[in-house]
Amino acid sequence: MLGEIFERFVKQAPAAVMVRGILERVLSPDALDALFERVADKQYTRELLFSSIFQLMNLVVCKIHPSIHSAYQDNIEEMKVSVAAVYEKLNRVDISTSRALVRDTASQLEESIRAMNGTCAPLIPGYRIKMLDGNCIEATDHRLEVLRKIGSAPLPGKSLVIYDPELEMATDVFPCEDGHAQERSLLGEILPTLEASDVLVMDRNFCVRDFLHGICAQKAFFICRQHKGLPWEADGEKRYIGKSESGAIHEQSILVSDSEGNTKRFRRISITLKTPTRDGDKVLNIVTNLPESAADAKLIAEIYRKRWTIETAFQELEAHLHSEINSLGYPKAALFGFCTALVAYNALAVVKAALRSQHGEEKIANDVSGYYLAGHFARIYEGMMIAIPEEEWTFFQTMGLDAFTRTLQQLAGNINLEKFKKHKRGPKKKMPKRTYDKKKPHVSTYKLLMK
Repeated sequence: MLGEIFERFVKQAPAAVMVRGILERVLSPDALDALFERVADKQYTRELLFSSIFQLMNLVVCKIHPSIHSAYQDNIEEMKVSVAAVYEKLNRVDISTSRALVRDTASQLEESIRAMNGTCAPLIPGYRIKMLDGNCIEATDHRLEVLRKIGSAPLPGKSLVIYDPELEMATDVFPCEDGHAQERSLLGEILPTLEASDVLVMDRNFCVRDFLHGICAQKAFFICRQHKGLPWEADGEKRYIGKSESGAIHEQSILVSDSEGNTKRFRRISITLKTPTRDGDKVLNIVTNLPESAADAKLIAEIYRKRWTIETAFQELEAHLHSEINSLGYPKAALFGFCTALVAYNALAVVKAALRSQHGEEKIANDVSGYYLAGHFARIYEGMMIAIPEEEWTFFQTMGLDAFTRTLQQLAGNINLEKFKKHKRGPKKKMPKRTYDKKKPHVSTYKLLMK
């Protein structure tokens, strides 16, 4: 039985209750500390538990607090160490721990999404699409001693992220502390994670012949924009396939050899674009090893076009959550913050999945804004946690999967979707030419309106 105050939040703020319940289930202190003990190589616990620094970081990435120091100060009664000890721990969180945090929680959240039948429609039935892209964390403040006298922007790291469009979640991440590292240098870490029937969808930066051959060796597949440096030979004439929304489509069989001389036959799909890309390209060439029986050229072109979904996810991480914390100059701390934001993003994805199970995929995709969902949780959280003690949330940890997903669906049914309505922007108006008179450095808006 829920208390009277808890019931009030269930009725008036069900979305916030859902997010808090999801976090309680997969990110309880015991679960977080067990994960840390399992994967951490160099750190040890002492007085400060991993779960404690995660909770502080989560308060920041969810925009409940503006900084780690602010979150620490607000929870000072529960902290048994100094703020300096907190920062020291943050600065030493191993990137393998940050990655495991994303992978483990994504696996648990996926179970809930599938149990609710809350997935999006598969792009290719029988195959698992994985969007691959890189994210470079923006430059930090110059707070570290080694940065104080340097004018150049300090980069704290980058990551490759795997995004599953069927789940609308980031399911894996490959962090790198070197902000200048080439994204291609991380590709070797991806191959062991691929399973049969996985389909990597990626941009031309990842079009490396040995990597493409490595994907084939894993019995997996790829849809990749062709890099101009990829060596290939024609294995047949180019055939006209038809037209899509983007333009005319042609297909050709090609041969691509790896660095050891092993040759494989791939499909090369060319799209003559109606509108050139931002870089001025008029033709888009896509390489794939998918059989035509699984996906024809038009479907391949459409799936590649949907690659923007992972770019949108990165934009939402930046806009809806505080994924890149400028004050965290140490690479390990910055990457931990980014991975914590991925976990929060995935928790919101479960809320959307529950809504899809109640209202359908199209309505949620078109009408529900992740921005308003994240903002709602940030506004409600502190009051909710003051009103409802921690111990009243623990039942989310012990519920069976069926009971948990039914609870999420019941809460989703109580949500007023109008509160989270998405507002699509129209086309941007062309900026008019402005005149500047140095004799009049400012104007009165009131006088101009009165003319």
